[in-house]
Amino acid sequence: MNEAQMIVEAFRRLEPGQRAALATVVSVEGSSYRRPGARMLISETGETTGILSAGCFEQDVCERAAKVMSKGEAILVEYDTNSDDDIVWGLGLGCKGVVQVLIEPATNERIASLMQLLGECSESSTAGAIATVIRVEGDVDTRIGTSALLFPDGTVDGELVSGSIFDDLSEAVALATGSIKRYEIANGSVDVFLEVVQPRVRLVVFGAGFDVLPIVDLAGNLGWHTTVVDTRARASSLERFRKADAVLLCRPEDVMSQVNLLERTIVVLMTHNYLHDLEVMRQLLPLPLRYLGCLGPRRRTERLVMELAAEDTLNVGAALRRLHAPVGLDIGAETPEEIALSIVSEIKAVMSARTGTKLSEREGTIHESFCTIETSLVPRFSVPVAQMEVSIACKV
Repeated sequence: MNEAQMIVEAFRRLEPGQRAALATVVSVEGSSYRRPGARMLISETGETTGILSAGCFEQDVCERAAKVMSKGEAILVEYDTNSDDDIVWGLGLGCKGVVQVLIEPATNERIASLMQLLGECSESSTAGAIATVIRVEGDVDTRIGTSALLFPDGTVDGELVSGSIFDDLSEAVALATGSIKRYEIANGSVDVFLEVVQPRVRLVVFGAGFDVLPIVDLAGNLGWHTTVVDTRARASSLERFRKADAVLLCRPEDVMSQVNLLERTIVVLMTHNYLHDLEVMRQLLPLPLRYLGCLGPRRRTERLVMELAAEDTLNVGAALRRLHAPVGLDIGAETPEEIALSIVSEIKAVMSARTGTKLSEREGTIHESFCTIETSLVPRFSVPVAQMEVSIACKV
C-alpha cells in the first residue's frame, strides 16, 4: 500500500464528527526531502499518516493543523531553511530550501472528493489532476484551498468553474508535469497549484518461482499493483502468491487473451524456461510497454531475440535496445532478496529517466527542475474582463 492509499484509508477511518486536517507540499525551491504533492493527514487526536519531510517540520505542521481544525480555514505556511543560523526552528537543518505547505480542514466535501480522486487513481490506469488555489491577492471572490478535480474517467468536479482551468488540468495530465500558475484577474490575482496524480505502477511478472516472492513483497511495499503469471499453470501458485494483487494461471500461448497488458505496464520475464520465455517474448516485443526486462545471461536473451528474428521481420538491434537484459542494476546481488532489490531499483530508475548511478557522482541537484514563464491573454475564471496569465511551470 502506497502513501496515498494509506492516507485515503486513514481518512475513511475517521469517526463521524471527528476533526482532521490535510497538509500538502505545494511548492519547493532548492533542496527538500519531499516534492510537491506530498501529503500528511492529521487527526485531532494527533494521529498522522504520511510525511512531508524527514521529520524537519512535521511538529510545527501538526501544531498549525490544530488551529486550522479549530478555525475551519485553510492556511499556507512557508518553511525557509536557507538561513545561515545554526538553529532553524530549533533543529539546525541547513537544507537550503524553501517549502510551502497548504494546511486545510479535512472534514469538508472538497477533501472527500479529493480522497475519492486519490482512490480512483490508485485503481485506474489513467492519471487524474487537481487545481488548488494556494495564494489570493486583492479583492478576489475565492479563497485558499478552493479547488477543481479532474478524475481519471474525464469527469470534473470543484469550485473553479472556468473551462480554462480544466484545460490546464488536461494539459498537465498529458505532459505528466505539475505546475504553479498565476492568474491575473479582476481586482487581484491567484496562484493555483496544478498537480498530476499518477495511477499505481502496474507490474506483471511472468514466472512463479520462489525468486519472484521477494519482488512481489518489495513492489507491494512500494504500493505497486502486482500480477504474477504462472506459465506452468500450477494451482499451488494461487496460495504461494496470495500477497500479489492478481495471480493468473496462463499457458505461454494464451498471454494476449488472458493478461491485461497496457501501455504503462512493467513486465519482467522470470519463467526459468527458455521455450516459455520465447513464446511470451514473441507476444510482448511488439507491445509499447513501459518496461520489459528478462532474467538470465545476456547471451540467452540475444539467442531469444535472434530466434524470433529468424521467423519474422523483427529488428534485432531495436529489440535488444528495448529489452533490459540481464534485468536489474549492478549491485552485486546474490540472494533472491538482493536480486529483487536490483530489479525493482532498475525499474524505478527507468520510470524516472535516471541511470541508477550513485547520487554522490550526480552533477547538479538530486531533483531536476526548471521553470518557464508563459503569458497568455486567454480569459481565466468567470470574470467579465480580459486577463493575462503568468505561468511558472516547474518540471520535477
